[in-house]
Amino acid sequence: MFEFRKIQLRDRDAVNERLAVSDFRGCEYSFANNMAWQRLNNTLICLYRDFYICCSWDGNDPYITFPAGVKTDEAGKEKYIYLFSALKKFFEDQGKKLIVSSVTEENLQWIREYYGDSVTYGSDRDYSDYIYNSSDLINFPGKKYHAKRNHIRRFMENNWSFEPICPANTEECIVFATNFYNSVSASDHSSVIEQYAINLFLTEMEYLGLTGALLKCGKDTVGVTIGERLNSDTFVVHIEKARSDVQGAYPMLCSQFAKKNASELTYINREEDLGIEGLRKSKLSYRPVFLLDKYTVFFK
Repeated sequence: MFEFRKIQLRDRDAVNERLAVSDFRGCEYSFANNMAWQRLNNTLICLYRDFYICCSWDGNDPYITFPAGVKTDEAGKEKYIYLFSALKKFFEDQGKKLIVSSVTEENLQWIREYYGDSVTYGSDRDYSDYIYNSSDLINFPGKKYHAKRNHIRRFMENNWSFEPICPANTEECIVFATNFYNSVSASDHSSVIEQYAINLFLTEMEYLGLTGALLKCGKDTVGVTIGERLNSDTFVVHIEKARSDVQGAYPMLCSQFAKKNASELTYINREEDLGIEGLRKSKLSYRPVFLLDKYTVFFK
């Protein structure tokens, strides 16, 4: 019934059709992200009926990302209920329980109402997405962004430029990313996979529907960023790397990229902090309008 396999580039259209129907705002609902990060948790996919299903692993325990492809109206909920029943049996036949992650508060509500005590649930702050008003990251308005504006003014004292990533400068971006990781001695498993993700984003940028940019001081690249339109009202930033020794490089890269790509959208998703203290502090400093909390539901 369920044939899970590795995701491949040729799955793009079938996956994107299903993602568009659901219109989810979570950063995991991106074909490019799913392609690039599949090695991190040995993720497999299944296209079942109208659904796009991702199955990942936490140690020996499989878990399903809340499937996409169906609206969560009354008719859609009936399809989800049927799907969860089939998945529950599928995993029980393998001696496993059905675990569904990335459940929003809205979907958690109807799941709790329908399943009652036959499910439990929990959330992890480390995996909440940071959602910002696009206009805030474009303009950095008001007192709360005073420090960001000061950093940008200092950066603008340089001979700087901001240019889109294209075939002519892709190699330059790859070199920058490699040097960035070498400079911070990032050699853990997730960092190695992130380097793979960046290379995939850069080499398959057009096919994956991504856009990217370089920030330069003179002839030197001081920042690289990559993102895409995620749903009907949200742009997502997948990658943002800048030199910390160049004052204002990060906020300048953020603001210019938002202005170029998200001026007609309401929100920008800058993804999770994964519990990394420095990353959390940085993301909070940009003043998110809300955190997109995600719950994991455990079927008994």
